[in-house]
Amino acid sequence: MKISTKRAITAFLLMMLAVCSPAFGMRRVTTTKHYHRTRRSHLRRILWNPLFRPSHDSLIRQNAVIDRLDLPRIQDDNELEELKASQDLVPIVPGKTLRIDPRLDPDRRYCRPWTLDFVDDLSEAYYKQFHQQIQVNSAVRTVLVQKKLRRHNRNAAPEKGETASSHLAGITVDLQRRGMTREQVKWVEQYMLPMKDMGLIEPEEERRQWVFHVAVSDRYTDWRESRMLAGEHSEEDDADVIEDLSSNPK
Repeated sequence: MKISTKRAITAFLLMMLAVCSPAFGMRRVTTTKHYHRTRRSHLRRILWNPLFRPSHDSLIRQNAVIDRLDLPRIQDDNELEELKASQDLVPIVPGKTLRIDPRLDPDRRYCRPWTLDFVDDLSEAYYKQFHQQIQVNSAVRTVLVQKKLRRHNRNAAPEKGETASSHLAGITVDLQRRGMTREQVKWVEQYMLPMKDMGLIEPEEERRQWVFHVAVSDRYTDWRESRMLAGEHSEEDDADVIEDLSSNPK
């Protein structure tokens, strides 16, 4: 009787071991996969550490420039054509230092004059440094275009409200970052950093689209012209210009 009981207990334990082993194996595999996913996610966060991280506050600042200038958020193609005709929007023309993404609709290869000044200056400086062109991926948009964009791009800014896309006013361009080396990305960041600190531009480094999204203030042109007149400039000169602009806003 005792022998039969021992055999029954042994058989039961073996059966339980057989049943539990696959579950144990699955748990181990699942845990390993989770570990590797977590590690890859952590590494991606380390590798993506931009100087100009997108934020809600940045969108607020971009819209503050638009509101200060009382610029319209362009509703449709008719309004867009009117602004082109009045030269409130000017064409972005490719050349030796600048190219345009061929996928960008020719009707939307336009921006505000001061934004074009910034693009021209950056592209010339970048070409001088690396003998390569800067590429414009996006410029002015209408509200209708922004609505369509949001249908398939969850990271796109809204078409209205205090965080609306600054592309709608034509002050903003997206410059391609994909394909740049780390040295080139750092160079562009350092080029733009003093201008951001002076409130001349509001840049963001978008993660999914891999572009520099740059909203440009109208004050950029005044600062640019002051540099040209001076021939040479210093940080003190720049500070004086910004102080003057701040006390006499347009």
